[in-house]
Amino acid sequence: MEPSEWKTPVIKDRIQKLKCLKDMGVCPYPTGYKKDLNIKEAIERFGNLGDEELLALDKRYSIAGRLVSKRDFGKACFGNIKDATGKIQIYVKRDNLDEKDFEVFKQVDIGDLIFVSGKFFRTKTAEFTLLVESFVILSKSIRPLPEKWHGLTDVETRYRQRYLDLIMNDSVMQTFLTRTKIIKLIRSFFDEKGFVEVETPMMQPIPGGATARPFRTYHNALDTYLYLRIAPELYLKRLIVGGFEKVYELNRNFRNEGISIKHNPEFTMLEFYWAYATFEDLMALTEELFYKLAMALNNGPKISYQGHEIDLSPPWCRIKLFDALKEVGGVPQSALEDLKAARSFAEKKGVLVTEKENLGKVIVKLFDALVEPKLIQPTFVVEFPVSVSPLSRRNDQDPAFVDRFELFVGGRELANAFNELNDPFDQRERFLEQVKEREAGDEEALFMDEDFLVALEHGMPPTAGEGIGIDRVVMLFTDSPSIRDVILFPQLRPK
Repeated sequence: MEPSEWKTPVIKDRIQKLKCLKDMGVCPYPTGYKKDLNIKEAIERFGNLGDEELLALDKRYSIAGRLVSKRDFGKACFGNIKDATGKIQIYVKRDNLDEKDFEVFKQVDIGDLIFVSGKFFRTKTAEFTLLVESFVILSKSIRPLPEKWHGLTDVETRYRQRYLDLIMNDSVMQTFLTRTKIIKLIRSFFDEKGFVEVETPMMQPIPGGATARPFRTYHNALDTYLYLRIAPELYLKRLIVGGFEKVYELNRNFRNEGISIKHNPEFTMLEFYWAYATFEDLMALTEELFYKLAMALNNGPKISYQGHEIDLSPPWCRIKLFDALKEVGGVPQSALEDLKAARSFAEKKGVLVTEKENLGKVIVKLFDALVEPKLIQPTFVVEFPVSVSPLSRRNDQDPAFVDRFELFVGGRELANAFNELNDPFDQRERFLEQVKEREAGDEEALFMDEDFLVALEHGMPPTAGEGIGIDRVVMLFTDSPSIRDVILFPQLRPK
């Protein structure tokens, strides 16, 4: 059955041109045409040459790309073609092509992919241009490109049809090229520090390593339910037990939760674990990582994010969670000590909490609403309650808190780290508390993981571990307001 859009005049005209090409004996989707250089290379090699130097070039060069503009003058035509590296003007003149090639060119529309060969020259307006001497259509575009793409306000259309977004908006292409560069820089950083990159299961019999609701699937051969991982933490710590001392994984996590400008159900996370180190060591390492990213991407420690100038030069601010709540969020001391007072204050501030949430969870919600958006400069928030840190080691001086930090930059959490809990008895008690919370209706609480406890019972060295949200790091360094802007194909509600 033909799509209904094929009946629109524009698409009907393009389909007719496709038929015309076939009637002329032209394959509209050929293969085997290899270009000599991309557009950026052409501009860098020849774009600065003078008129006489261009005329002296005795070689024809072949380039390929998508036709993004066309100005037809009957027996001649100017156009622009674009590839992944840039855009260049072409000049097609009837006198320079054989008759068939020129007739084929008449069937070309904006959006078609073409292969052109010729010599470079400058027009009367001094624009660097390729004079086309031979021409092949590589892929006939049936659907037209958006006419007023830059004025389009329906951002979901951009996300749903990311290929159009990439074609029409150079800045979008640059964002994703920067994302690739960031990931390469991060891998290089950890490799140079002696960390070993590993891979752990994406499908797990027990989801663990974070408090989040998982996705569940069924494995027919094993006749069992499996969960898409919410974090690789418990498997990476098994590797520390096994003798690895520095490991990292940069891969996807999946969490069956809400979608927002900060959250996507499928996201990229860096997690790394360092035996015989502490969370203070990780603070220094994190400062160094972000500073080096800034220097490599921005040639300096200062970056601009959503109208704020952010200085990533170490050392960064450090503040205790309760101090941040009081000094930045205006939370009274009573709300930090008493559950009833905390709920009352949350209601007053419009922060939604439930009757099932303990004091620690209410405090974290108050922090998320009242403090996090105000932490623009890089800030380590330390000393979290045990009740919201089921995998973290207790602080030796005050066992009600754990040795943990969260990193905030630009008003968003970017990292979470702590001294790992390696006491199997304490970990079992924490798991049991989580099981009670799950039985009481908390779908994000941890499962009991006996296999992980067995690993801990074999002995895990004192270890510090950290998770960094890669998507949010990319948001920071590309000045992107939404996580959807840095994920090529974000999850969207079906049409």
